[in-house]
Amino acid sequence: MVEFEGNHRPLILVTNDDGFDAGGISVLSEIAGEFGNVVVVAPDEARSGMSSAITVKVPLFVSQVKEEKGLFVFKSNGTPVDCVKLALNSILPRRPDLVLSGINHGSNSSSNVHYSGTLGGAREGVMNQLTSAGFSLLDHSHDADFSAARPFVRQIIRQVLQFGLPVETFLNVNIPAGNNIKGIKICRQAKGRWVEEFVEREDPRKQKYYWLTGFFQNLEPNATDTDEYALKNGYVSVVPCNLDITDYSAIGQLRDQSYEMSVNGVFEKD
Repeated sequence: MVEFEGNHRPLILVTNDDGFDAGGISVLSEIAGEFGNVVVVAPDEARSGMSSAITVKVPLFVSQVKEEKGLFVFKSNGTPVDCVKLALNSILPRRPDLVLSGINHGSNSSSNVHYSGTLGGAREGVMNQLTSAGFSLLDHSHDADFSAARPFVRQIIRQVLQFGLPVETFLNVNIPAGNNIKGIKICRQAKGRWVEEFVEREDPRKQKYYWLTGFFQNLEPNATDTDEYALKNGYVSVVPCNLDITDYSAIGQLRDQSYEMSVNGVFEKD
């Protein structure tokens, strides 16, 4: 369990899905360190696309890789969610004031929120009643330039620490690549999907295997209140996401269609 000198600064937990040594998590940890003591617990290698996956069939290992004033860094063979769980239960000296995930190398806008290990880490934070946010930069390259993103990440962390977030809500923050970011827009998640294709190949033993490829399709390209629109027009998109995914508008419809029934098999109506 880590220990910091004094306990007056906020405690911030940082994770990601690109691995503990990725450029994005280094930047996020550095910025977070301006606001509090930082503990990084992140996968030992890339765990992209893990969403909220947890490890149940093999043991988890954790090792410390760095310690300096106000910062501890740990790596684990687990997923981003595993890393948050390990931090909360075995590493941190107390509950953190903030959970941050990222900065991811690549977009997590629109429906990507459901696949993303970055957002899985943030979601796990809010599942534990902790203020949480996930950050992504629209640049997949290993040496992505995060310099233009820094002031926006800093501003959002400052706001979240000062004002908090609604119960069961976490932020999905996506940042355009390049140096011409116009500002920040609060928006909704665009409706979109991945049009997936599998490239079929054959290994030296004549056994077929497949590589997943494809492209993202924005299903509402003319909408002006979405994250996809904000990013396309040079703005940082901030989408408040909720743990409750109930479609409340469909409850009445399903009841009207007599989905409900009693234990004796007789359909019920309110």
